[in-house]
Formats: sequence, structure tokens, C-alpha cells
Amino acid sequence: MSGVARTHLGEHLPLIASGKVRELYELSKSTLLFVATDRISAYDVVMENTVDQKGAILTQLSVFWFKILPSKIPELQTHFISAGLPSALKQRLPSALVTQLEPRSMVVKKLEVVPIESIVRGYVTGSAWSSYQKDGSVCGIPLQPGLRESQRLDQPLWTPSTKAEVGGKDENISPEEAANLLGKDLARHIEDLSLEVYKKASAYALERGIIIADTKLEFGLDHSTLPPSIFLVDEVLTPDSSRFWSVEKYEVGRSQESFDKQYLRDWLVHTSKKGENGITMPDAIVADTLDRYKEAYQILVGKKWENQ
Repeated sequence: MSGVARTHLGEHLPLIASGKVRELYELSKSTLLFVATDRISAYDVVMENTVDQKGAILTQLSVFWFKILPSKIPELQTHFISAGLPSALKQRLPSALVTQLEPRSMVVKKLEVVPIESIVRGYVTGSAWSSYQKDGSVCGIPLQPGLRESQRLDQPLWTPSTKAEVGGKDENISPEEAANLLGKDLARHIEDLSLEVYKKASAYALERGIIIADTKLEFGLDHSTLPPSIFLVDEVLTPDSSRFWSVEKYEVGRSQESFDKQYLRDWLVHTSKKGENGITMPDAIVADTLDRYKEAYQILVGKKWENQ
């Protein structure tokens, strides 16, 4: 079954941004409709075909986290307002389009997005492991000698990156470079919030059998307050933005089986397609990726994913 590659709401709402996966429409001067398609990217390249249901899974898992995180972190504000389509919009759309978009849509607060990806790493894996092997550091942060692949760090690291346009490549930067870009106070506030989100979410997931090895967060600013208020935005703690490992199968010293798109990344590397444009995933890769996303949802939320 083919997934949703585009949302085609342009005749009903102004499209203000289209990213690798999401499309953002303006609902009002203060709110946006945030819609996740079934597109999937790896190594900053969007695949030619889609993963059916993926956008709905990402949205519903994000909604889950947006609802529980503020109860665990009282100072945390998020851009989430409501799940699904606004009732006034649903009345104007064909029923088939409502059915398609309802599970993959959120109404969110319109904010100025902070121009960095806020990455937290709790384990040395992926690009962090590659960097550590070269010079013993990750994003300019020296680490203790003797670490092994996938080993848990004593304390999670905040390792921000630049936020590239579609088709561009995010670049890792040091915390000091982030402070120069954003200002020391804003950078420190985002670092503190990011680490707290990671710690609370990791503890929750660990009790349910998932290790969150690392995750990418994004933040936005509301300039109607002085100083501007900081909000957690975009998706949060999904298989697209995080590495999810099985607690039961975790073993230091090797790469891990995952409930995320690392499976797709590994296929691209093994077939020498990493970074290439125009790649169509085989049906087996699509199906296995979807199964991993569904399993992550089921473990974290505590209920089976029902096709939307």
C-alpha cells in the first residue's frame, strides 16, 4: 500500500513550509497545522518511496510525549495545542482527505524556530562513535579513553548541530559554537531543557524495555513575553528523531538492533547508497522499517498500533 507523500491542502490553507517529512499550514496568525507525511529520509536525503502509516505513527507518538512530558518537567512548555484537524477545517474537506490527515495532524502554536538541532547523546554510537574512534572526542567534547561502541556515557552529552535547509546537511557544532550563535543564556536554557527531557524520557522508556540512545529535539521562541519564552517544538522522541534500542538485546561493543530508521541507514551503507539521491527502498526494507516503528509505538505507549 502506498503512503502519503504530499498532503495537498494548498487550496484550503496557506502552505508555509515543507520539510523532509512534514508540511506546515497556517491556520491563523498564532497557530499552524503540523502534518506528517509518510516520506522518510536518511543521511539528509529523502527516499523516493514512502513508508505507509509512518506519518501517523510519528504524530501519535509525539502527541503522547507532548502530553506526558510537562507533568514530569513542570517548567517545560510545548507548542502542542491539540491532536487532529480543527473541526471547522474538517467541515470544508472531503471525507477521504479528513480520514487521511486526521491521525497525522496536530494544531500547534506558531513560534520562531531556534536555528539549531538540539541533540542529546546518552550512549556512544553512530557519528559519535566514529568521532570518538578518530580523536577521543564527540563534537569537540573530550571523553574518557577506553569506551566501547554503544557504551552508556556517565552523563548524557548535549551536542547541537546546525539546522540545514531541505537538501542540505546538518553540521555538528560544539556547545561553545552554539552559544556564539544563539547567545549564552538561550543556549544554556536549551541545553538544560534538552538534558532534562532526555533524562525523564529515558527513565520512562527504560522501564518499558527501550533504551533511548540519543535524540534530536527542536525549540521555538514566543516573543510575546519578555524575555521570550522557550517551547519544545516539532516532533519529539520518535523513531525518526531518536535511536531506540531493545533493553533485552543490548550488548556493549557492537551496533544494536533498533526500533528506528537505523535499519534503513544500515541498508544504505551496506549497498553503497549512502547519501545518494533518487533511491527507492525495496519492499522488504519498507515493511521491516514500518514494523520497527509500530513496535516502538506499542512498547512506549502501551497499546498495539491500529492502522489508521
